[in-house]
Amino acid sequence: MDTAHSRKERIDRGIKVRSDGIYALMSFRELSYLTLPRLIFIVGMLSLPLLMPGMYWQRVISIVCIYSLLALSFDFLAHNVGLVSLGGAFFIGVGGYTAGILNSYFGIPPILTIPLATIIGGVFCTVLLLPCLPLKGVYFAIITLMYPLFMARIIEAFDIFGGTDGLIGIDSFSNSWVEQYIVIGAVLLSLFGLRRLVNMDLGLIFTAIMDNDQAVKASGINITHYKALAVFIASAMGCLGGACITHIYMWSGISQFALDFSILPIAATVIGGSGTLIGPVLGCLILVPVSELLRDFGTLRIVFYAVILVGFILFRSEGIMDFGQRKYEQFERQTKI
Repeated sequence: MDTAHSRKERIDRGIKVRSDGIYALMSFRELSYLTLPRLIFIVGMLSLPLLMPGMYWQRVISIVCIYSLLALSFDFLAHNVGLVSLGGAFFIGVGGYTAGILNSYFGIPPILTIPLATIIGGVFCTVLLLPCLPLKGVYFAIITLMYPLFMARIIEAFDIFGGTDGLIGIDSFSNSWVEQYIVIGAVLLSLFGLRRLVNMDLGLIFTAIMDNDQAVKASGINITHYKALAVFIASAMGCLGGACITHIYMWSGISQFALDFSILPIAATVIGGSGTLIGPVLGCLILVPVSELLRDFGTLRIVFYAVILVGFILFRSEGIMDFGQRKYEQFERQTKI
């Protein structure tokens, strides 16, 4: 193109209309500008099982997806509803035990235990957290952190559901490919489902509750109802991850209430970019494999976690997703004058 009769302009010029979420698309090139990043992410996720060098790293991808569900639920509650939840381990444990009980006690196959554990576990977690919904900030966070510790001690003290040995002999998935694509499909559906949800009227109510819940309450809206709905959505996602991990390891025990399931998703959200939904998934894709690579260092890998987190907070506090999106929107093209 003749540079004398052209100029450079940003690719997104003329596409965005009044806000970042409304677009005016006039050509296939403009449509590809919006869809290409999403398409790359979807194809990349679906290709991961084919690219992994062996069964071990395929299993790591499954664990990445479990943590991604927890990170999505944390990001959704914290940055769309204003509830900072540290109860990821609580969700995993409830979902895992529910799936284990349904399979080992009642003989229900995994294809049914997973959706049942997702719904039943989500309802159970929501009911237990219902008295805590009026709390805000650090108070709600501390309460949710206590729930997994409380549940683990109850199971251990009363020796129920296998006690410290847990539930064994749980059915696994029919093969590794089914396992891989169930958890990957769960992450993709949860991610794009939440993205759609936060842009709907319901998502606007959630955001309004986060910004000023008293004003929403004064308008006649039952904020407890909507907070409970948000907690159910987030806890159901965590219980889905717990049900999957139970059938992956064919075992359910009190270690599923370990605080790693509460802390690592938060770290992944910081790395990937909070408030972006897809950022926490990217953070898990980085942090969980790094955790596996550092497994030989034992407890010393906590130091590496700390260094990574401090580095991101100091130099990339907005996270990978916000930084990458900003750079992507700065791409320029030659346009005729």
